[in-house]
Amino acid sequence: MELAPPRGTDDLLPPGSEAILGLYDEAHRAARRFGFRYVETPTFEHTEVFARTSGDTSDVVSKEMYTFQDKGGRSMTLRPESTAGVVRAYLRHAHDLPSPFKAYYVNTNFRHNRPQAGRLREFRVFGVEVIGAAGAAADVEVISLAHEYLRARGLRDVTLQLNSIGDEVCRPEYRARLIDHFGPYLDRLDQDCRDRLQTNPLRVFDCKVDGGKDFVLAAPKISDHLCEECATHFAGVRAGLELRGIGAALNPDLVRGLDYYTRTAFEFASGAVGGPSAVICGGGRYDGLAEALGGPAAPGVGFGMGLDRVLLAMRAGGAPMPEGRGPTCFVVTIGPEGWSAGDALLRELRAAGVAAASAYEERPLKAQLKMADRAGAAFVAILGEKERAEGVVTLRRLADGMQKVVGAGEAVMWLTRLDGWTDA
Repeated sequence: MELAPPRGTDDLLPPGSEAILGLYDEAHRAARRFGFRYVETPTFEHTEVFARTSGDTSDVVSKEMYTFQDKGGRSMTLRPESTAGVVRAYLRHAHDLPSPFKAYYVNTNFRHNRPQAGRLREFRVFGVEVIGAAGAAADVEVISLAHEYLRARGLRDVTLQLNSIGDEVCRPEYRARLIDHFGPYLDRLDQDCRDRLQTNPLRVFDCKVDGGKDFVLAAPKISDHLCEECATHFAGVRAGLELRGIGAALNPDLVRGLDYYTRTAFEFASGAVGGPSAVICGGGRYDGLAEALGGPAAPGVGFGMGLDRVLLAMRAGGAPMPEGRGPTCFVVTIGPEGWSAGDALLRELRAAGVAAASAYEERPLKAQLKMADRAGAAFVAILGEKERAEGVVTLRRLADGMQKVVGAGEAVMWLTRLDGWTDA
């Protein structure tokens, strides 16, 4: 049997699993601090949820979705992104939800792409959505949350790029201008871009093959062809970010890879990593998504942040890593009479809220200390024959070997009030 996980997936084990768990916890805290509420949607949806919203010409739909038939012959797809599922759920339960609805999630998405560092087929995402708010203030809040989260992770070299890609009012005229511009260069476009040219020519800017070609860079910019309402909205976003001290670079070539985006588009990239992994968060406004799903108009804006990439950027940039999640104390017992005393201390520690563990059977002292180290314990509490005879416990901090001998009844106090360990 093959023990390696499927290509493009990872086994998460300590300490790596504890690092990603730390990012999960901070995502929950940050989102709740901004007034967002937690949601979960199914890992798989009816395929049309993504096919109708992402666009038939997008890479997600045409190349990357994990689609299968269930036993009833229905077409299902593992979610390649989370926004469409959240909006679908909102439309179904809108009568029970506040408006605007501020939702966040921490989950996994699935895309069949070429695996590389920071680009997995199963990847972890922290995302937020504001549904039912059309004003620029919602865009500013969403971007501000992403900015604060990344700064708090110690990522000082993260840059924000910003653009507006218009809406159903100004984009049709701009689309016609793009088609006219690219017409003389059809033979220089790859097949994917030629296929998309008539349906969504903005995708040429996002093309990995053609995006950097000189005639693409010379194409008309959507920022120069915004209607008055889109221009006013974009000015409001930029002013709101400036008010909060968040610097943003205007990138007129920035578009989003999914067809449902309108107006604001943004990306956060880390200078600590290169290539496609440099973009660690992307998002924008999607005012037409609810209608694409068959519901009433409901403007929305949000972001999706790749937590695998955040962790990669933290490691590459030397940022402080989340703390380990090993037990605070590993109870070590010595001698045949030590187990019952150790078990009593173990239960007392857990009752006091101290994470504690021990061996399940009698083992030599050296073997138990090795177990404690591998378990990631911060302290060991040693109960040998001498300690039991004197009514004490030897507490040892594993990081530096510092020890204290305390009364048997004081061990829990020392392990709940760790400030006393600051003295040498």
